[in-house]
Amino acid sequence: MNWSRACAGRRRIAAFILTLAAFASVCVPAAAGVLTRDMLEKKFPSPLMIGQKDDAIPVWPVFRQNGTATELVGYLFESIDFAAVPGFSGVPLNLLVALDAGGGFLDVQVISHHEPVFLDGLGEAPLHRFVGQYRGLSLKQNIAIDTARRDGARADGGTVHIDGVAKATASVRIINQSVLSAALKVARKKLGFSGLRDPDQIARVRQDVNEALDARALAAEGVFKPLVLRNADVEKAFAGTAGAGLDERAAAHPGELFADMRFAYVSVPSIGRSLLDDASWARLSERLEPGDHALLVQWRGRYGPVSDDFVAGTVPDRLILAQGGLPIEMRDMDLDLSLRRNEDAPVSTKVFRVISQAGLDPSQPLDFALRVTRLKGMIYPERIGQDFVLSYRLPQRFYTVPDGDGKSWLPVWKQRWREIALVAAALAILFIALARQSALVASARRLALFRNIYLAFTLLFIGWYAQGQLSIVNITSVLQAVKEGRGLGFLLYDPVSVVLWGGVLVSLLIWGRGTFCGWLCPFGALQEFSAKLGRWLRLPQLRLRSAADARLKSLKYVVLAAVAGSVFAAPAATDRLVEFEPFKTAVTLLFVRSWPFVLYAAGLLLAGAVCYKFFCRYLCPLGAGLALLGRVRLLPWLARRAQCGKPCQTCRHRCAYQAIRQDGAIRYDECFQCMDCVAIYHDDGRCAPLMLEKKRGAVIPIRQV
Repeated sequence: MNWSRACAGRRRIAAFILTLAAFASVCVPAAAGVLTRDMLEKKFPSPLMIGQKDDAIPVWPVFRQNGTATELVGYLFESIDFAAVPGFSGVPLNLLVALDAGGGFLDVQVISHHEPVFLDGLGEAPLHRFVGQYRGLSLKQNIAIDTARRDGARADGGTVHIDGVAKATASVRIINQSVLSAALKVARKKLGFSGLRDPDQIARVRQDVNEALDARALAAEGVFKPLVLRNADVEKAFAGTAGAGLDERAAAHPGELFADMRFAYVSVPSIGRSLLDDASWARLSERLEPGDHALLVQWRGRYGPVSDDFVAGTVPDRLILAQGGLPIEMRDMDLDLSLRRNEDAPVSTKVFRVISQAGLDPSQPLDFALRVTRLKGMIYPERIGQDFVLSYRLPQRFYTVPDGDGKSWLPVWKQRWREIALVAAALAILFIALARQSALVASARRLALFRNIYLAFTLLFIGWYAQGQLSIVNITSVLQAVKEGRGLGFLLYDPVSVVLWGGVLVSLLIWGRGTFCGWLCPFGALQEFSAKLGRWLRLPQLRLRSAADARLKSLKYVVLAAVAGSVFAAPAATDRLVEFEPFKTAVTLLFVRSWPFVLYAAGLLLAGAVCYKFFCRYLCPLGAGLALLGRVRLLPWLARRAQCGKPCQTCRHRCAYQAIRQDGAIRYDECFQCMDCVAIYHDDGRCAPLMLEKKRGAVIPIRQV
């Protein structure tokens, strides 16, 4: 009897220990990625080359040799480092994702998983077939999983459907979410997707704000937002397409209601409690994990967000959610909820969930696109679709935006302290040299040597290595932040640019635009070297007449106005307009882009080889902005003599930037601070007044301009 009790006690202890071990395996956070550079080189052999692991985030750059150039192919990363979504077993899957520089999937491979259906049931072959379907797809597409097999990915309007795995529906959904969430975070950090927001610094819904909102307040706040379409509205959208006139009912009854939808962010307590009764709010809250979002759609009319064939618990087949131009997966929660408001007409309701790992930002607009599809033909009908978009914005008091404190950006500064120190030292050297003009220009050879070495440093280190090319994008991003009422903390994630901007702002007060444009701009340095190459190759050198030169110089202000104005007038066009700058192509990406961008940048360099610094002088919007800011310059630091311009024209004719007026005055807004005129000013072998002074022994008066 005692022996039996002892055995039973041991069994209970063993069972308890095993239970604790199983619980720990689920609850302990997933470990970091396991792959090394050597392992990746075996998976991706020559001609691909795996670079060093990024210091800021756990990704490996992938390169390819193309002739004498080394091209950036994309990035490799493990999903568990960015989106540790628990699998069906409670343990996150780990996937190797290869993402190209444009946001396309080069490959997805399984590193590890604990999914029972693939371990003990179907085997791993279906799993590998499933993840293989991502190859060739893009983050810019809305990727949905079909339950019925279709033998590969297929496109349907803005959605790409991939085959699911029978009997493994939950597992493949988790895999899809892991792939998309991880890839989206990498795309935001490395490829510039979704603006300059850091995915780790997105806003959070406030749980401590509980307001009772009646129907009028819900409508006035725009938190129960309508999208109302009549048959005539839909028919108008299809006008001029192959889908026009295919809906006989719409043609016969144009005033009839097609769709009346209401959208609400019901995981926000004030909105959810105001719309749902107490029991429904409690059920919804129980189903949501911390950080999840719930979006309610209520509708009536002929057309809704889901079709008659819709399967509960899946992605809506007619409604797409996007943010920042990228789709975000939302999934039906299959909940039967009751609303406090009683509608006169029958209504239908669905609640969709967006999991926390998807990176949905409550502070940014949510764009709902209702896809209306018409079929033309009988056997193999043509599908014609139109999207009807509603933008939903949550009031600011319902969310909080994390501050850009030391916990987020300070580690980046610590990791890049060597680059920061070197750039700061280079700025100090430049400022000292410019402050001691007479010593710098005492020898023409010394000036040329110093300038060539410094410009090479600017191009090679500041531009190509440290990625410190300042750009009009810096200005537009600040304007966008001010417009949206957001902070500027995101700028701190690029410490080299912050240090450079600090130096540039100081130099604007002292010397004006020329310090940056003439010494610190990597593309400007590249333009100067192309001009030297043009002269060495004896290419014809074009110097415009003063009137034509002045008119062309005004073009950069037009470009600046267009780019800056688009932030307020047409935000969607800003991303395209900033490409007027070739900086991203020539410096940031080292010409690893599609051929139109490369051709444009190369054409500007060729223009600079025959017309000195063509882009910098005539087209650069950043240069225009700095020229305007440089009007606060405190010092007329270029010394002039009374004879400058009257009658002496030596400096004016020698100025490659044509920044000296006929009367000898310096146009500081067009001066690139090359110091050539300063060198002439101190050279009694080139300065006509000094040459006369030597002959006559006279004192030449000096004036500051």
